Formats: sequence, C-alpha cells, structure tokens
Amino acid sequence: MNYHRFKNIFAQACIGLLAGLTQACSVYTQPVETQKPVIYQVFTRLFGNDTNVNQHNGDRATNGCGTMADFTPKALGEIRALGATHIWFTGVIEHATQTDYSAYGIARDHHAIVKGKAGSAYAIKDYYDIDPDIATSVLSRMKEFEALVERSHEAGLKVIIDFVPNHVARQYHSDACPEGTEDLGASDDTTMHFSPRNNFYYFPGETFTADFDLQADEPAPYAEQPARATGNDVFSAFANKDDWYETVKLNYGVDYTAGRTTHFDPVPSTWEKMLGILQFWAGKGIDGFRCDMAEMVPSEFCGWAIPQVKASHPGITFIAEIYGPDAYRRYIHEGGFDYLYDKVGLYDTLRAVTCGNANAAAITSCWQAVDDIRPHMLSFLENHDEQRIASDFFAGDAERGRAPMIVAATFSTGPVMLYFGQELGERGMDDEGFSGRDGRTTIFDYWTVQTIQRWRNGGKFNGKKLTPQEVELQRFYAKLLNLCTNEAAIREGEFFDLMYVNPKSDHFDPHRHYAYLRRAGKEVLLCVANFDDKPASLDINIPEAVFELYGLKPKAKAKATDLLTDATSTFAFTPAVPAHVEVPALGGVILKIK
Repeated sequence: MNYHRFKNIFAQACIGLLAGLTQACSVYTQPVETQKPVIYQVFTRLFGNDTNVNQHNGDRATNGCGTMADFTPKALGEIRALGATHIWFTGVIEHATQTDYSAYGIARDHHAIVKGKAGSAYAIKDYYDIDPDIATSVLSRMKEFEALVERSHEAGLKVIIDFVPNHVARQYHSDACPEGTEDLGASDDTTMHFSPRNNFYYFPGETFTADFDLQADEPAPYAEQPARATGNDVFSAFANKDDWYETVKLNYGVDYTAGRTTHFDPVPSTWEKMLGILQFWAGKGIDGFRCDMAEMVPSEFCGWAIPQVKASHPGITFIAEIYGPDAYRRYIHEGGFDYLYDKVGLYDTLRAVTCGNANAAAITSCWQAVDDIRPHMLSFLENHDEQRIASDFFAGDAERGRAPMIVAATFSTGPVMLYFGQELGERGMDDEGFSGRDGRTTIFDYWTVQTIQRWRNGGKFNGKKLTPQEVELQRFYAKLLNLCTNEAAIREGEFFDLMYVNPKSDHFDPHRHYAYLRRAGKEVLLCVANFDDKPASLDINIPEAVFELYGLKPKAKAKATDLLTDATSTFAFTPAVPAHVEVPALGGVILKIK
C-alpha cells in the first residue's frame, strides 16, 4: 500500500484522534485504573494440596485438599514476583460438597445434586460463609479468610473473589448470615411460578425430575417440590445431566415465561438481598468481584447495585464474565462494570491462530470491534472454564502459548489474566473424577496439581523440582507480565496496528505473523508475534503516518532492546526502509526503540 492511499484511509477513519475508530490506530477512553491489572487466578483448594494420591473420584480424606494457610507470605510474594497485581481466589465462598461437615453445624448436601466429591465452587450454599474445605480450622474459617486478605495486601496483591449472582445450590441455606438478614427464599410464595417478591421460580404441583439418578449413593432420592427453575435458564421441573442441575435460578424480577417482562419497581427482593451480600464481602477488605455469568442477570440490577457498593467502598473493581458482544456496552455504561471477558473476540481468535485455524491478520478485527471500550476488556488464554494451552484439546504444547500470550498481555491497556499453572505449562490432562480428562484442571474434584506442587516444593519455591523447560517458561511469563506494569507504553500507551502496511511477502506472512506498535511519549515498542514453528527474519514496514502522528524522527540506525530477552539490535526505524527483525519460533519480540 502506498503512502498516499494509506493516508487517505487514515484520514477518513481517525485523523485527529477525535473521531473514534481507525484502520490502524487505536483510539479509546482512558484506562479504568492507572495501573494495568495483571490477575493471577488460582483455584484455592488445589493450590496447596501436596497429598499427591490423586485417586480417581477420591474423597477429601484420600486425595487431600489445600487450604488458605498454604498462601504464605512466601507463596504470595512469588505470585507477586510473576508480575501479578491482583490475585483471584476462586472458590472461597461456601458451596455444596459431598464432604460431610454436619459436625460443625453445616447441613449435609444430598450427593445426587453435587457435581464431584468436592462440588462446584459455583453452586453457592451460603453466600455469607467461607468454604470449610479450605480452612485449617473449620470453626475459624472466616478469621482465616480475613488473615488471607491481609497477607495478600502485605504482599502487594489486591484480592478478587467470585460473586455468583445468577444461581445458588439447590439446597441453599445461610446459617452464617448477619443477624436480621432474611435468607433467600424464606418469604417466597411457592404457589406462584413467578412473583417479583420471590427469590426463585417455582413449578407448583410439580416435582423436580432428571435424566440421571436422583438417589446416587444416598438412602433416599433427592426430593424437591415444588420444583424450581435450574440455573442455566431451564424453566421447567426437569433437568438433564448436561444442565447446571445442582443449581437453581435466582429471580431478579424478570418473568421469562411471559416474554421476559420486567418488574423492577418496586425494587425486587432479590436485588436487596444480593446487594447486602456484596456489601458484606466488600466490608471484608477485598478489592474486587469477578461476577459469574453476569449477562444472565439484568444489567439494571448491576447498574443499581454496583454504584452503591462503590460509594461505600471506593476503588473496588467489578469484572463480568460475559460472552455476548451485543451486551458489552450495556454492562459497562449501564451496568457499571469495570472490565469484561474478551472471550468471543480476542481469546477465540488467538486460540484459532495458535491452532492454525485462522490467520494472524484476523487479530486486527478483535480490537476494531471493541476499540471504544478496549481498556475495559480483560484478555486471557486460560481460566477454569477453558482448556489448558498444553492440553491435547488446545495446542498440545505450552511453548505454543508464548506468541498468543505476548499479544494478550501487550495488546491494550486492559487487564490480562493468568491461570495458575499456565506459567509452568500445566496440561490439564488428568482424569480426576467428575471432571474427566477434558484438558481442564478440575473444579469439581479433590486433586493435586503436580506442576504447582513441584513449584511450591513444600513452600520453598526454589525451583529445584521443576524441569528446565518449566523454569524457562515461568521466566518468560514473569518477564512478560512484569512489563505490563513497568513499561508505560504497555501500561497506558497508544496502539498502532501495522498489518495494513505489511502484506504477504517473502519476509512477512500475515497468516503467521502479527506486528503492532505501542507508544507513550517518545517511547515506542515494536511488538511482533510469530505463531509459526520456524524462526522468522522479518521486514516490518513502518508507515510515515506513524512518525507524523506521534511526532517521531526517523532513524536510519535505531538501537533497540528486546524487553523479553534483553538482547540489543540495530535496525532502520524509518518509512523509507523496512525494519529488519529476527523473531524466534513460536514466540515474539518486544523491541524498545531508543
């Protein structure tokens, strides 16, 4: 593309930075935080488990369980050293389980409606309590959590926990709610399918049924009458084994069987109760909520509740798990969320490119689709719902995660998230029990994650039990993630996509290579990701518009340092001559140009 044609495109879409979207240059609102959040998600009960028995479908006594105490100052310091600014403790609120804690005054759960021996962390059983599994002393579990928050803050980490607003465990009952707090469903009129005063949806005269055994290993079948709607919007008395059958849907004043008509005035009972839950946990000193399946909850509730929580706890962050792009702006502008999952855009695209099912040039469309809200989009390659990069179901090799992670981490000023074990190449190929061999780390079973166990090494974190490949991969992740907060161009800088001026040639393949600039002031980073399994000698065109837009002076010989390796090089940084860059296989470079 010649310069005049490029300048015309640039002018139509962006010139002056006042008009919004462009063909190459990203223009968006200021970041929500001055510090780019780097979130380390950890499944709390798995992190510290060293038992290593790993019996298929084993119970807690057999397979063991990690606790909050395993997050020692040393452990939290190591997580902070990876570059994390936030730690998301997944699974800390009490949820349904097959482990019997009735000796501690916690009602026993019917096994037929618990997924796995440990149970899902998203089948909340008591919104006001800590899960007893992760406590050293069950009776002191809330004090242990408060101490965990304090230790995390002392280590320089902000704390995120789950808020699960859409559904609860079928046998939900809070025995730890504050005095004067009415339990969910306590005043429901169960003779009505829907009432804005009810917390659940009922099917009067019908019994809950399923296409699986409702007795399991219990002396009597699970009984629920009248039946209630199941958590994944199953509005009938029936659930199948692929449904969220262990949960029931909460009623926020939406009558789904009457055309989704809404009844928000007066404020529904569920709104008031869920606000109380948010305020309770915010009062524990946490710094943010990751809100499970937020788009299944009315944005009107979010827009009503979130500002109230923020008013009493300034600076608290709300992250929405959300998959519908059509709803993105509503949940930001009306719902009050700070950040949203960038799943169906960036994650899906990076996964497809990594697996050879899409061209690297497709990444451009990811930022174009959300450019006005890019600082609000949270990027990731793994979390508890997604398959591990190194699994047979994804890339089959942790090394193939380097190039997409470079893009995910440096693509925008928005947050980036790492799932525990990702930095060690955890494969997630164990057959734990209920979870099965699916390329994911179980959220339903008691298990030891062996890469994490070897990294912890009894709490010493000295790397002596890691393989050389794991040590090097962890070093890569730490280097990359620390750049997110240390480099102004990544943390808060502007973005310029170079794919428009780099057509396919002998020295650049837009199918396997992706190039872009990040810039803050006179500081410029040239970022190039190579998704190919061969090293690449690339010629990168830098258009004259870059120099005009940013007031930069071309240099025939510019000195650059690769921030990932500290290696230095010299190349032309001028529109007249392409910048010649050497890029490793399945990796990339982040070249800081002096």
